[in-house]
Amino acid sequence: MKQTEGIGIMENTQAKDTRKTRSLLGMRGADTNAQRPLWQIRLQLMKPVTWIPLMWGVLCGTASAGMFNWAGYFQWNGTYVLAGVACMVLSGPLLAGYTQTLNDYYDRELDAINEPYRPIPSGAIAIAQVVAQILGLLGLGLALAVGLDLWAAAEFGARHTPWVLTGLTLFGAFLAYIYSAPPLKLKQNGWLGNYALGASYIALPWCAGHALFGSLSPTIVVLTLFYSFSGLGIAIVNDFKSIEGDRKLGLRSLPVIFGVDRAAWICVLMIDVFQIGVLGYLLYLQSWVYAAVLAALIVPQIVFQRRFLADPVANDVRYQASSQPFLVFGMLVTGLALGWGSL
Repeated sequence: MKQTEGIGIMENTQAKDTRKTRSLLGMRGADTNAQRPLWQIRLQLMKPVTWIPLMWGVLCGTASAGMFNWAGYFQWNGTYVLAGVACMVLSGPLLAGYTQTLNDYYDRELDAINEPYRPIPSGAIAIAQVVAQILGLLGLGLALAVGLDLWAAAEFGARHTPWVLTGLTLFGAFLAYIYSAPPLKLKQNGWLGNYALGASYIALPWCAGHALFGSLSPTIVVLTLFYSFSGLGIAIVNDFKSIEGDRKLGLRSLPVIFGVDRAAWICVLMIDVFQIGVLGYLLYLQSWVYAAVLAALIVPQIVFQRRFLADPVANDVRYQASSQPFLVFGMLVTGLALGWGSL
């Protein structure tokens, strides 16, 4: 009997630890206890789990700028590493944190239905404190972008496009605002909102990493915007968990518009077709090895999609966990291919 009780206590403790971790990362299944330190609540608002793709995007942009080919490799020093890390902080904790906090602020009624454990609907943080966090993260992001532009101009001279990182930061902040805030509130439109989200997670950080160490060419901008349609597909996956609340509040997400099954097919087709399009571009560049690696990374995603299509609502999280690593490694492979080519 005592052994059974001990196992039960251990399981409860593990469950509590899991909920606390989910709270800090901003994931579903978070701890609903509002009696937490304010820093934990602020961190939950910023959803650290969403920072990783943007920081990875900066790495992909660094690769496409040629910093991992033979010539770029020998340029690395401590200052370059710090600049790269600073660009990741800009894209992840600061701008993604700003975006997520802003989104929670304008989604507080929706979250009260779909995710009542979130800090604002649960009453864990005051609205004034949320607004201060939004402005603080935006201000820090702009200051860091200006600093990186000044560093790159001094380091690379005419090779660096003047104030490009500051411009990307301002554009990203504006895009985040119109995505979440009325009257535009792009997220109310399943196509525009999800593409804006996909571009924010792929094109913007990629362009930032490339612009920091190289000249941002129209080719890179167009290619990353094209790649962002795969990000649109990933964004649709996140909509399946919110169908009930979206319907009640009149938000036209793709699962609401087309139904669960059709939206799931749109999702996987967007993910696959545009990655295959990028694969075709690498073949056009005659980057045979990188094209082969990218193709090998696309195949497992298609395999995992079978279970997702069978029940998108039940398998959305599992699909993301199993499939997305292959997508993001494919992005890095593409960046390396471009960095070793003529771009």
